[in-house]
Amino acid sequence: MSGVTVADACVEKFNEIKMKKTLKYVIFKIENRKQIVVEKEGGKDATYEEFSKELPEAEPRYALVDVAYTTDEGVQQNKLCFFFWSPDDKTSVKDRMIYASSKDAIKKKLVGVMKEIQANDPSELDEAEVVAHMKK
Repeated sequence: MSGVTVADACVEKFNEIKMKKTLKYVIFKIENRKQIVVEKEGGKDATYEEFSKELPEAEPRYALVDVAYTTDEGVQQNKLCFFFWSPDDKTSVKDRMIYASSKDAIKKKLVGVMKEIQANDPSELDEAEVVAHMKK
């Protein structure tokens, strides 16, 4: 454990996206190597593409996204997916380590998230890849 805590606002945004369905995504960052806080959010009409463009190119982030997709049977689905964004080549080892060691702290607060994706490269954020993962 890294000793990083999770701000109450993170849980509030999680409940908002899960229960009220008023958000499409929430992006979290570690502030001052001490606390996970809400950095950005996208309203319910935001797109997956808008979410992926909000992730910084050279810094890790956590995110929660309400992913909409169609099952192979043609049924419309929405599931919450937890993203751990950690770009390999542009992030300092220290930053990657603190995010990796703090991931459990935020995941324990987000009870009921069905899926998780760790992306280390922009190609791993491709919407088709994410939808394929959601169908598993």
